[in-house]
Amino acid sequence: MKEGEFSLTALISAFGRAYHSKFDTPKIFDDYMAEKFISQQEFKDIKENMVKGIQFFSKNIAEKYKGNTEELLKWITQVQLSPTPLARAAYCEEVLLHEVKLGAKQYVILGAGLDTFSYRHPEFENSLEIFEIDYPTTQQFKQNRLKEVELDIPNNLHFTPMDFTKTFTYNDLINEGFTKQKTFISLLGVSYYLTKTELSSLLEHLFSEILEGSSIVFDYADEKLFEEKGVSGRVENMVKMAAASGEPMKSCYSYSEIEKTVEKSGLFIYEHLTPADINDRYFKNRDDYLSAFETIHYMHVVKKQTVVEHNIN
Repeated sequence: MKEGEFSLTALISAFGRAYHSKFDTPKIFDDYMAEKFISQQEFKDIKENMVKGIQFFSKNIAEKYKGNTEELLKWITQVQLSPTPLARAAYCEEVLLHEVKLGAKQYVILGAGLDTFSYRHPEFENSLEIFEIDYPTTQQFKQNRLKEVELDIPNNLHFTPMDFTKTFTYNDLINEGFTKQKTFISLLGVSYYLTKTELSSLLEHLFSEILEGSSIVFDYADEKLFEEKGVSGRVENMVKMAAASGEPMKSCYSYSEIEKTVEKSGLFIYEHLTPADINDRYFKNRDDYLSAFETIHYMHVVKKQTVVEHNIN
């Protein structure tokens, strides 16, 4: 992303969550706050641009629903835009709530974009410190939007502007109150925009300073990313859209590659969801267009406990 630019992918992701909350049933992930973070004009502009670009997504659907704006938007949103942001957020927050029960006191959101967790869960205001990390201009956009819609910043929400994809440092987090306690981290919709070296380095830095038993949920693209077309060509479209928006996708992994990457940082894989697993867990028995995105996997990875051996004489 260029200097001074706001992340378009963050805005489109929020649009997908808002659309799902307003129009889809049953809910995979009900982000009922997302619409507050998107202006009516932005919602209208994204809607119109998506519908105008229907030929890019599918010529067959363009012809089938020609003139039916709402059905065209539903198809684009449910097939292309919503599946991954919805399911990965649902999975991440399920794991987070479990980790809080197990003693997590801090939640670090890398690439937070227009995340709404702190506003949907005010019950954690006195028990969970939340640190949102993102590109400075993206965070400034969000903070300006909060003022516009007159939403107060919760006491446990801390904004930490940082281009963590280049240099991650705990100094700014510590200045915001971060301490050495059990921590849960989310890294969603980010790994495929990093090189393999950048992801490996980021994980090493992330877990070098935090307590054992802390963990992270992240999504990654498998080795078929740049060759798989997907339903109605949506995987190929996703790669093209990312490149066109100035945020090209850079990496994909075999399972053995991602396993070695996390092990290098002293982590172990607690849970791994394949696209088939994700579909079975979040998209089963639906009668609309929503289904798990091909090539995208989710992982819950935990920092290993150090085993100290004692000699018995």
